Amino acid sequence: MIISLKNKTALVGGASQGLGYAIAWQLAASGATVTLMARNEEKLRTLIARLPAAEGQQHGYLVVDFADLTNYKQIIEAYFSNHTVDILINNTNGPKAGTVLEKTGADYQAAFDLLFQTVQHTTALAVKHMKEQGFGRIINLTSRTTKEPVDSLALSNTIRAAVVAWGKTLSRDLGKHHITVNNILTGNFDTERLTELFEAQAEATNATTQAIKEKAITDIPLQRLGTAAELANVITFLASEQAAYVTGTSIPVDGGLLKSI
Repeated sequence: MIISLKNKTALVGGASQGLGYAIAWQLAASGATVTLMARNEEKLRTLIARLPAAEGQQHGYLVVDFADLTNYKQIIEAYFSNHTVDILINNTNGPKAGTVLEKTGADYQAAFDLLFQTVQHTTALAVKHMKEQGFGRIINLTSRTTKEPVDSLALSNTIRAAVVAWGKTLSRDLGKHHITVNNILTGNFDTERLTELFEAQAEATNATTQAIKEKAITDIPLQRLGTAAELANVITFLASEQAAYVTGTSIPVDGGLLKSI
C-alpha cells in the first residue's frame, strides 16, 4: 500500500517534540502540508526546516500554549480565519501527575480546559471546511489509561476519557459528511514525557527511575517501549484515503499493554 497525502493540509498539536513531531514528520513525508503547534517558537523554527517537502510543501507553525485557553482560542480562531485543514491531529501536553485525592476542583478545571476545551474548540473550527469539501480526518491522541486508569494520573485518566466519549459521539454526527473521527489510546513510548512520568512515579514511591522503567517494560507483552515513528505510521494510515471506512474507533497502540478486550 502506498499512502499519499499530496494536496492535503494537516494541523498537528504538541508538535515540538516526541509523538507530535514524529506524526508531523510522517504526514509531511507522505506529501501533506503541515502546520506545527507548540509553545516553543525557537524549537518550532528549527523543526519546521527539517520536515520533508518533496511535494514542494510550504510548512508553517503556530506558537500556542494549550494551558492558556483564552489566548489559545484567539490564536486558533485567527489561524482558521485564513486557513483550512483536511487532517486535524488533536494532541496536547499532559497535566501534572497525581492521585484523585491530591487534586482539587481547580486542578480538574485546568485539566478540562487543557485536554478537552482546546480540542473541542479547534475541531469546531476545522469541521466547517471539512463538511464543505466532503472529506476530513480528525484524530485524537488520548491514552490507554482511559480504559485502565493509572492511580497517579487522575487528571489525565478523567479528562481523556471524556475526549474519547466525545470523539465517538462526534463520529456519528460527521459520518454522513465523509469525515472520520478516531481516538488513539497511546501506550508507553520512548519520549521525554514518559521519562517525566517515570521520574514522578519514582519520587512518589521511593524507587529509582530505572526500576520504574524496567517494571513498565516487563508489563508490555512486546517487552519494549514503542517508538514515536511507530505511532506516526498508524496515524498516517488513519489520515489517508485508505482508512475511509474506519471511524468512531479507539485504537490502542501500546505493544499489547492493555489487558482488557
